[in-house]
Amino acid sequence: MRAQQFRLDAVANNLANVDTDGYKKDVAAFKAFPELLIRRQEDDGVYHIPFGSADAAPIVGKMGMGVELNELYTNFEQGKAKETQSDFDVMLDGKGFLAVATPYGERYTRNGSFVLGKEGFLETKEGYPVLGENGPIRVKDNNFLIDKDGGVWINAAYPDDPEIMVSRDKNEWEDKLLLDTLKLVEFDLDRYLEKQGSSLYRESDTSGPAMIMEEGRRPKVIQGFIEGSNVDPVVEMIQMIEVNRAYEANQKVIQTEETALGTLINQVAKFG
Repeated sequence: MRAQQFRLDAVANNLANVDTDGYKKDVAAFKAFPELLIRRQEDDGVYHIPFGSADAAPIVGKMGMGVELNELYTNFEQGKAKETQSDFDVMLDGKGFLAVATPYGERYTRNGSFVLGKEGFLETKEGYPVLGENGPIRVKDNNFLIDKDGGVWINAAYPDDPEIMVSRDKNEWEDKLLLDTLKLVEFDLDRYLEKQGSSLYRESDTSGPAMIMEEGRRPKVIQGFIEGSNVDPVVEMIQMIEVNRAYEANQKVIQTEETALGTLINQVAKFG
C-alpha cells in the first residue's frame, strides 16, 4: 500500500503539470523484498512409510514479501513542440539543457519560454538570466535572432531602434554581429538531476557535473517554439486507476486478515 502511495504521488504531480512548459514526468520504480523459502518442518525428505504416495522434497516453494520504492526518477523524453512566434521563446530539439543563473548557483532547464528583462537581459519568467558561453545575454526587442546552433545574432545596421523589425533570416542582414552562443550542457546521468521547481534542475553527485556540449552533440535550437510537457494525460489517468485498484485490493487483504485473526482469537478464548 505504501508503494502505491508513492506511485500515486508521482502520477498526481505529473497530471498537475501536464500544461507546464518543459516539464518532465516523474516515474516511480520499485524493487521486491527478498523472497522467503518455505520448507516443511521436521521433514528431511526420507520416506518413513514404505507404501502409498509421498513427496520426498522438503521444500514447498517461495513466498513473496511485496515491494518497496527503489527510486523516483525523471523521464527526459522529448515533449511536443508548441509554436509561439515569439522571438524570446526557444526549444531544444534533442538532448541537452539551457543554463540559467540563479541566486543559488547555476541551474538548468528545458523550458525555453523567456522574456526581456528590465536591464535588457534574456531572462526566465522568474527573472533568472539565461546564460551564454560568455555570461548573461543582453538583447534588444525585434533586433536579435537565435540560429539552430544556439548563436545569438543582432542586426548591427539597426542596433538601437526597437521599432524596426528585422528579417528573420540573418543572411539578409547587411551587417550582422554574433553576440554570444547559448550555453548548452549535458550530464553523464541526467535522470538523476534534482528538481528545484519552476522547471529548473540542479546537478547531483549521481548525475555528475554539467559539461558544455561540443559541436556535433548539441541539440537543434528552434526560435519561436517552446517544448511542452512530456506527460500523456491519458496514460497517467490509466495509471491512476490502476494504482487506486491495487491500493484497494491490498487494503481488502489486510481487512480480511484482521477479521480472520480476530475470529481466531475469539474462538481460542471461548474454548480455552
